[in-house]
Amino acid sequence: MCSFQITGIDHVVVRTADPARALAFYRDVLGLVVEREQPEIGLVQLRAGRSLIDLIPADPAAMADPDRPNIDHFALGVAPFGEAALRAYLTAKQVPIVEAGLRYGAGGEGLSLYVRDPDGNKVELKDASGEGERRAPAPGAPDAGPA
Repeated sequence: MCSFQITGIDHVVVRTADPARALAFYRDVLGLVVEREQPEIGLVQLRAGRSLIDLIPADPAAMADPDRPNIDHFALGVAPFGEAALRAYLTAKQVPIVEAGLRYGAGGEGLSLYVRDPDGNKVELKDASGEGERRAPAPGAPDAGPA
């Protein structure tokens, strides 16, 4: 039995061949507000209600490949987020953790564990509380890049 529940979609990360065009669509057409940027990696995070949509640049040639998805990953809010209990639960279910780290999401900074679903899609399990554990992942745990 789970000792946590999914609270909703925290964020979705969209790859884009034309970041300026994508930003204009989400901001100027849909009315989303830029909440945070990481220019060093080209990341723009836009507020979409209780969630975020993250835009990241992608190689235009890769975008034309139908075998490469435009969605990098999606994040589900998890509460309560007890890292040790969640790791034990996933291990018991034979779900390997492929990345981990402190990330920014719709609820603010918090720990995240990344897994893959049966079809290989990357799913981020994100501390939904905004008040969760504020430390680096356990020593020896896989670490991730940007949210």
